[in-house]
Amino acid sequence: MPIRLGSNQYGKAESRVVRIYRDTPRHQIRDLNVSTALRGDFAAAHTDGDQSDVLPTDTQKNTAFAFAKEKGIGALEDYALTLGAHFLEASPAASGARVSVEEYAWERISVDGVEHDHAFVRGGSGVRNTIVNVEGRGSDRRAYVVSGISDLIVLKSTGSEFHGFLKDKYTTLPETNDRILATSLVARWRYEGVEVDWDKSYDAIKQLLLAQFATIHSLALQQTLYGMGEAVLNEHPEVAEIKFSAPNKHHFLVDLSPFEVENPGEVFIAADRPYGLIEATVVRDEASDAGSAWHAVPGFC
Repeated sequence: MPIRLGSNQYGKAESRVVRIYRDTPRHQIRDLNVSTALRGDFAAAHTDGDQSDVLPTDTQKNTAFAFAKEKGIGALEDYALTLGAHFLEASPAASGARVSVEEYAWERISVDGVEHDHAFVRGGSGVRNTIVNVEGRGSDRRAYVVSGISDLIVLKSTGSEFHGFLKDKYTTLPETNDRILATSLVARWRYEGVEVDWDKSYDAIKQLLLAQFATIHSLALQQTLYGMGEAVLNEHPEVAEIKFSAPNKHHFLVDLSPFEVENPGEVFIAADRPYGLIEATVVRDEASDAGSAWHAVPGFC
């Protein structure tokens, strides 16, 4: 039977790019995790070991570092778009470039109530990220931008219920009208174009997601996610769709009765596994075609 090469891509994963801006005594820090990949006509490299069309992964890594200095790092999306366009020009055999960037936030350390100019502490309110796919060259170039946040750990200590679910002989879960709802949220949204104020849009969407999580009286994590996504699409016309992946971080009430101690919903055990995993997409009816926007984006339905 004939055998052929299937889909493939190659690149440099997780280059840790840290850029310090020292233009003034008050330094700025950008801490990135950059992954790049090229896809296209690279069959000869696989079948014959012919590397003549292969732009080395080491070169991709070097470019990510060099561009951090030569072009600077503004919005993550602009940095990723610039890298993607460059790789297509530098690699004629490539038909598409994928650039993924995560940013780890650092906050200034305060000393006697005053923010220090060059001392920082790692922030903990989620990891901002973007995935850019660029295809074509010149006037035929198309770019798709998916941005989002991961490791956004949120919890509400009441205002969540779970009851009326399907039961069979293996069901032991009790119904509840009052439970802890917690998750380590991953949210990614696809933009309709590239003419976006990326930083402003990201900040507003993150704040909206948090506000919706806090204020929606939840009958299920599914309902909360849909409400969060619906709010984003209603308030941000630049977003075509939003996807969520949300592990349900279960908190179980501890039975303290053996110690003759009452526990009226105050002491819990946080179970890290197994966990329910809820995934959902909220999309506009008139959204544009996603193209390659979600190419090689794991962890979503």
